[in-house]
Amino acid sequence: MDNNKLGTKPHYQILDGLRGVAAVIVVFFHLAEPLASGHLDNIVNHGYLAVDFFFLLSGFVIGYAYDDRWDKLTIGGFLRRRVERLQPLVVLGMTLGALGFYFTDSTIWPLIHTVPVWKLLVVMLIGYTVLPIPLSMDIRGWQEMHPLNSVGWSLFFEYIANILYALGIRKLSNKVLAGLVLVAGAVLTHFAVTNPNGDVAGGWTLNAEHLRIGMTRTLFPFFAGLLLSRVAKPIYIKNAFLWCSLLVAAVLLMPRIGGADQLWLNGLYEAFCIIVLFPFIVYLGASGVVHSEAENKICSFLGNLSYPLYMTHYVLVYFYVAWVSNHKGITLGQAWPYALLTFAGAIVLAYASLKLYDEPVRAWLRKKLG
Repeated sequence: MDNNKLGTKPHYQILDGLRGVAAVIVVFFHLAEPLASGHLDNIVNHGYLAVDFFFLLSGFVIGYAYDDRWDKLTIGGFLRRRVERLQPLVVLGMTLGALGFYFTDSTIWPLIHTVPVWKLLVVMLIGYTVLPIPLSMDIRGWQEMHPLNSVGWSLFFEYIANILYALGIRKLSNKVLAGLVLVAGAVLTHFAVTNPNGDVAGGWTLNAEHLRIGMTRTLFPFFAGLLLSRVAKPIYIKNAFLWCSLLVAAVLLMPRIGGADQLWLNGLYEAFCIIVLFPFIVYLGASGVVHSEAENKICSFLGNLSYPLYMTHYVLVYFYVAWVSNHKGITLGQAWPYALLTFAGAIVLAYASLKLYDEPVRAWLRKKLG
């Protein structure tokens, strides 16, 4: 069946814009991270929760886009559409990571220069599939599933959620889906408040612990987003983009709760954000309308830039982290010009990736895969 005959539905412009706001904060989080001793003192303290927000947005948008179209759509057609959307930038991110790999040799990754080219190429080719590499093939030393582009781990779990949706969860009644979401929320809350680190961060290493964290972080928000797309009755919210953007920023920039003495409080905060605040923000965003052409352009720009920015920025962050590690003891006051330069480079790289690569390749794939 020609899945392109489905066409596309109108976008939720504000949700597109919010995805961009979260992606920008993720970049700042990754730039602040090497200057901190840990999550306790990172000035963009909860930036990693943007991934959980992305999962919830994804579930909402997938439900909105596909739930009522399975009479015209096959599982293969659905998965082809997801591959068309996600995979080109996965390939680009891994390629750029491979091209820059040897140039990030530094005190934090001292063994990079010992990695043979053949091994780098094998890791890159595996990365193209989004399948995680085993720890025995970790060529950087950070125990990442995707050592050429760290953020690839979340795409691995995004694909799992999409496959689960296509294979059967889409068929669940709202009542059964609500039960699944309730259980997933309880599991997430238990993990967040009992985790020795006092947060939900994790999911990027191919071992039992991180696979459990990754699935815990994926199942609730993705399927809560799906449920929300089915049951939410949007109402008119004035200035929704502004208020939702401020809420997203407040959640992700919130300082650590409870400190080192009461780690469970921070876990409770994060569970509350994922289970209550994020669905509320998405509901508000879906209820709002853009009020001007300027706001429309901002939402459109941020929405278009969000995925390329997320999938390519860490290629530059590797260089920045290497530089910080080679200047031990550097302060935020000394590092901010380099951080700002890296951020600007990430925006330019993302826009170039979108216009020169992602959009043309997706158009070509739509024609070829039909």
